[in-house]
Amino acid sequence: MKPYPHIYTAGAQGLATGMVPVASSGLPDIETAPPPEFDGPGGVWSPEALLVASIANCFVLTFRGVSRAAKFEWAQVGCQVDGVLERISGVTQFTRFTTRATLSVKPGVDHAKARELLERAEKVCLVANSLRGERLLEVELIEEAAERHDAEAGLEAAL
Repeated sequence: MKPYPHIYTAGAQGLATGMVPVASSGLPDIETAPPPEFDGPGGVWSPEALLVASIANCFVLTFRGVSRAAKFEWAQVGCQVDGVLERISGVTQFTRFTTRATLSVKPGVDHAKARELLERAEKVCLVANSLRGERLLEVELIEEAAERHDAEAGLEAAL
């Protein structure tokens, strides 16, 4: 990892109507518009959707890091984030973010350790830590069937 501070730059430019492209050097542009809740067209990314997607993405990437550091093996992690936007004291703001994490693990994996690492990933997620809304974490652990792992091992041996 490079030393801090890290600087991230992005920009947007738009006309009175239509899509607003969001750009950052070296990355593809993303077309955005207001969400349907703000009379936008729907079907394209909005700032609100990008924000909650950033939390989900950061959670998954953070879980990768904390589980790697803990030498914890897992099969797949899924994450869905619900952001609640409200108007409080005349200010529109996100007041709550609920992260729903689903982790698939091999049979016999320590479920308490899995939950601890998921909680750690939520706690240290830098995007979520940069926001002031309340944060909740809901966890689902799925223990994969042993037959699947036996089949995967057989496939790996055949390769």
